[in-house]
Amino acid sequence: MQIQTKEFDIIIIGGGPIGIACALEAKKRELSYVILEKGCLVNSIYHYPTNMTFFSTSEKLELDNIPFISTNPKPHKAEALEYYRRITTSNELNIHLFEKVSSVETLDNKLHKVTTTKAEYTAKNVIVATGFYDIPNYLSIEGENLPKVSHYYNDPHYFATQKTIVVGASNSAVDAALEIYRKGGDVTMIVREDAIGERVKYWVRPDIINRIEEGSIRAYFSSELKEITEKDVLINTADGEIRQENDFVILLTGYRPNFDFLKSMGISLSEDEKRIPTYNENTMETNIPGIYLAGVICGGMETHKWFIENSRIHAKMILDDIAKNK
Repeated sequence: MQIQTKEFDIIIIGGGPIGIACALEAKKRELSYVILEKGCLVNSIYHYPTNMTFFSTSEKLELDNIPFISTNPKPHKAEALEYYRRITTSNELNIHLFEKVSSVETLDNKLHKVTTTKAEYTAKNVIVATGFYDIPNYLSIEGENLPKVSHYYNDPHYFATQKTIVVGASNSAVDAALEIYRKGGDVTMIVREDAIGERVKYWVRPDIINRIEEGSIRAYFSSELKEITEKDVLINTADGEIRQENDFVILLTGYRPNFDFLKSMGISLSEDEKRIPTYNENTMETNIPGIYLAGVICGGMETHKWFIENSRIHAKMILDDIAKNK
């Protein structure tokens, strides 16, 4: 059966907050657009831990000056899901969920053909706003693929009474350690650095430090996980290698953008370990004319550089450039 190709002015890849912001700007300018999202609406936020509290206040998460009303000084995950869902539905944004983009090809007529699991599309402009939450930073150690190991954390109840290793010292790792401990879990943190990082949420950092100092949560600093077995783990500590009984391992060692996807489009990446994509800082257009980047993906491996509150402006920058060229 022949697939009918649908044409738009703009194809937005990624249905997170920044993808939604781009759609709002396109709608204002009466440009035809479609958002293609491989999962549910704001898929990354949906997969954040159940009890997650944002670092940002609600006004810094707002899109297009649409008020984000929260009952808390800093909103929770459930409030963010409701906010972005209401924006999408009340503005009747054209979004296709559970439709994964498999390829983006630049044609001879300067159009871009986007092929998904369900259809083919063409557009003069493509905006890539895919974030970075889908590909974990693997440790590449023995046992990493065992069923007891996860690179994501959701809810602490699952780990109640269990001996749980949490690897990392980011916000997500600290939240997981504290929540599991408070639900009756036996928690051990393995941290490569020599202390809990300064980027940890300022109201949480004293809590985790105090729990470690009093012995409620065991922590090995300047240490690495070397091996995982069904019954235990091997840890390389500052005082030598030790084995510890273990039920579950949560590897919260960060995530990375899909660099292979960017390269398949022809987008250049820096040769250093940062892997920063090539783009014009004034327009967000990449080295491929008509293909733009928006949001956290602009930072390459520096995933802490861009987030919702400081990359919302990308939407207007991109659409200003597209409207000018049109």
